[in-house]
Amino acid sequence: MTWTAVLLIVGGILLKLLTSPPSAVVGWVVSRFALHPKLDSKYATITFNGKQLDEEEKNKLINNFNEALFLERYHIFPGNEEIFLHPETNVNPFVINVKRRKKEVNFFVYSHDDHVDVVKQRKKKIASYSLSSEYLQEFSITNSIKV
Repeated sequence: MTWTAVLLIVGGILLKLLTSPPSAVVGWVVSRFALHPKLDSKYATITFNGKQLDEEEKNKLINNFNEALFLERYHIFPGNEEIFLHPETNVNPFVINVKRRKKEVNFFVYSHDDHVDVVKQRKKKIASYSLSSEYLQEFSITNSIKV
């Protein structure tokens, strides 16, 4: 009789955890599959026109990238990946390379007057979306003039 009660209690606890997991677990799972992840500057390098940004500029850019507002996701149809990776535009992208453990992800950040386009590449998978960030738009424009 006592084993039955223990099994019912353990089963109830497991059922409760599976149906409503703690918020820390949910946050971790969601962050693993996020389209616009939060980046850590110690794992990232940023280049513009082939030149690497210094540490202060890199930290500012990553902080503002993390705080940017997600606007919309662009759908990429099979065979159109190259159009997103190498668009026909005169805008030079910032290339953010994030390497952590065995994972490597590249973000190509294209600034426009009213939004920022991001192309995320991990291995052969490509995703594209737009952000709203006044700082990233101005940062890209001012740096493209200096270089």
